[in-house]
Amino acid sequence: MGGHKQPRKQKNHRPQRGQPSSSYDPSVEGRSLPSEAELNEESEPSPAIQLAMWDFGQCDAKRCTGRKLARFNLLKELRVNAGFGGIVLSPVGTHCVSREDYPLIKQRGLAVVDCSWHRLTDVPFAKLRCTAPRLLPWLVAANPVNYGRPCELSCVEALAAALFICGEEETAQLLLGKFKWGHAFLSLNKELLKAYSDCKDSTEIISAQNAWISKQQSLQGSSALQDKEDKDGAFSDEEANSDDSDDGLPPLQRNLNHLKLEESEEESESEEGEE
Repeated sequence: MGGHKQPRKQKNHRPQRGQPSSSYDPSVEGRSLPSEAELNEESEPSPAIQLAMWDFGQCDAKRCTGRKLARFNLLKELRVNAGFGGIVLSPVGTHCVSREDYPLIKQRGLAVVDCSWHRLTDVPFAKLRCTAPRLLPWLVAANPVNYGRPCELSCVEALAAALFICGEEETAQLLLGKFKWGHAFLSLNKELLKAYSDCKDSTEIISAQNAWISKQQSLQGSSALQDKEDKDGAFSDEEANSDDSDDGLPPLQRNLNHLKLEESEEESESEEGEE
């Protein structure tokens, strides 16, 4: 019994289930893991062109394409009193955006005004500080709100159209790829966008636009005229056949009950077609 106590063996305390290990860093306490959306945003490729937007808060935030692009860090939101030195897509422009604007777009960027088509009079376009406002030529919208309507494009459609016309097709594809319906815009306007991108300036774009519209109106007029002639021809043949009588008897009268039956069948077919 020498009076010296033997040192106790220290037990290796393993962290209980649910407790942090010894490598736990208290400095990260309270932080949450990044979501999948945040990881995607961090790895998102940046566009080759500087993009910006004035937002007047007139659109539904859930459907606003410009705000979605901002969330993906694809464009910068501008204050109302902030100026922009690049090309701005605006109704107050006097020339259409064209390939001759590409050097300025490449150097200073491209901007759009985010507002409602039904409240354009409430937007102070004249107060926006931009030196190069531009119009977009005739195009058809593919967004769910204004699908099929000419010229009522969303922010992403307007930006993509201008980029495509100026030769920045890759950046246009990048923007439209953030929307399920995005590439439908390129499909609807494939012929027009190709024609516009081949134009060297605004004058040629206006000529291409007017030529395309005239062509479509002519085709629609010819189609309507042909349909009318087909219907008139079918009716004349029916009357000619009913008037012909090889046996010298009076011409047969048209069976009204049969006509009503045909009409009801046509209505049924049209209703089934609509469904």
